[in-house]
Amino acid sequence: MAFARITSDPSKMAGVPCIRGLRFPAATVVAMVADGMTNEEILSEHPDLEAEDISEALRFAAVSYTHL
Repeated sequence: MAFARITSDPSKMAGVPCIRGLRFPAATVVAMVADGMTNEEILSEHPDLEAEDISEALRFAAVSYTHL
């Protein structure tokens, strides 16, 4: 499965998977959802993010978990 919104660059954040090349780890988005934040709350607090970023971060986490 390809992830257009999840990027990993060894020169940024030590290669941690991030949202669209931003220094915003996908795991942080997943943690916010797990903590009970709504998409609207996440987007309000982090205006650089888009709704599709949240969905893709969750899909990325699901796929990553199944490959442990």
